Amino acid sequence: MGAAEAVTDALRELHRRFAGLRDGQLADYIPPLALADPGAFGLALISMDGHRYSTGDADALFTLQSVSKPFVYALALSVLGLDEVGRWVNAEPSGEAFNAISLEPVTGRPDNAMVNAGAIVTTALIPDTPDAPRFGRILDCLSRFAGRRLDVDEQVYASEALTGDRNRALAYLIRSAGPLPVDPVAAVETYFRQCAVRVTTLDLAAMAATLAHGGVNPLTGDAVVPEPVAAQVLAVMATCGMYDTSGDWLLRVGLPAKSGVSGGLIAAGPARFGLAAYSPLLDPTGTSVRGRAALGALSERLGLHLMHNPALAGSTVTLVATADEPSAAPAVSRGSAGRERVAAVAAQGALDFTAAERVLYALDEARPRETGAVVLDLRRVTAVDTVARAMLRSGLGRLAEDGVRTAVADPADRLALLPGTAEQGGHPAVRPFPSREEAAAWCVSGPAG
Repeated sequence: MGAAEAVTDALRELHRRFAGLRDGQLADYIPPLALADPGAFGLALISMDGHRYSTGDADALFTLQSVSKPFVYALALSVLGLDEVGRWVNAEPSGEAFNAISLEPVTGRPDNAMVNAGAIVTTALIPDTPDAPRFGRILDCLSRFAGRRLDVDEQVYASEALTGDRNRALAYLIRSAGPLPVDPVAAVETYFRQCAVRVTTLDLAAMAATLAHGGVNPLTGDAVVPEPVAAQVLAVMATCGMYDTSGDWLLRVGLPAKSGVSGGLIAAGPARFGLAAYSPLLDPTGTSVRGRAALGALSERLGLHLMHNPALAGSTVTLVATADEPSAAPAVSRGSAGRERVAAVAAQGALDFTAAERVLYALDEARPRETGAVVLDLRRVTAVDTVARAMLRSGLGRLAEDGVRTAVADPADRLALLPGTAEQGGHPAVRPFPSREEAAAWCVSGPAG
């Protein structure tokens, strides 16, 4: 048990809250998708520091389907650039379903790369050479976004190829209007294969986190696409990723997102995190019912709406040290005879969900492996929002329950409960001290907690 479990707790609470939803239907126009477990439900979050949190069926395999679209679009933008891709695929919301005939009257361009028509064109734009076949490039790109080598569910691919007449019709219709650079049959077959690539909820969270991290995978450090490309993809996801409900999603949830008919759903908080959900029961727009409910509730609970809480500048954690390290000697007490080991974590600036997650992770990294003591120094913190306050109190409470003595250098008492609020989970009160030295001394001499 650790302080950062407060993030997992939030996911678990939402999993419990929405696991009982039975609304929606399994996708049946691709027969293997109709065989999915209707009770499957996974949630995952990955931070910009590569910290992974998950609950439920986060390791269950399923196919990407339309969640592949933003990542292949990113590949096309990386290879060809925005202007060239824009010649073939527009970037305007269609206001229509994912499989609608959304083509410009004059140019014949699909409205955007998130609807099927636009995704088929985007796939066709990926270069195809003997040394680097089109699908090989796509699979390599998707794997780099996920941070591991992915593969194809051949059964789902074969079923899509057998039943995908509407997508073939879209490809021929686009070709009749002009903007399809390759043979329609070849374009659609590759598109079917990319949709049948298998992932887990944690893979999706890593893929979303890579877009949120400026194109750099936070788990592997791999620069998958340039930062401007990641920003362009997130912009199109924000306006088009949820099809004819994109406006309502952005209004209520406030995060760039993309859904798929296998039950996958991703959302990205730029410079903050990647979120993912999996549950195969779908609403009429083809979006996971449980996933939509859980991600919407998480955004509201943690204040994740882009327009509501912009990313904060500056480093959050400024010190992670112990009394065993010379750099910490002026800051923490060694206790009588130097026997006690006290960890210290210092933070600065304004703390929101993202900053609090970093602080909690640092507390877990700094704490002694054996029962010991830890001090959180908030003297240089300028503000703590409601979400961060609850997370930090919960995380410190978890450490205390685990037998770790905890104290806070918090002369402004920023972790005090706000008037009219109640303590959650029965965690003990957080005791503030005016200095790190006094907090450390109390940890050494005072009772546990």
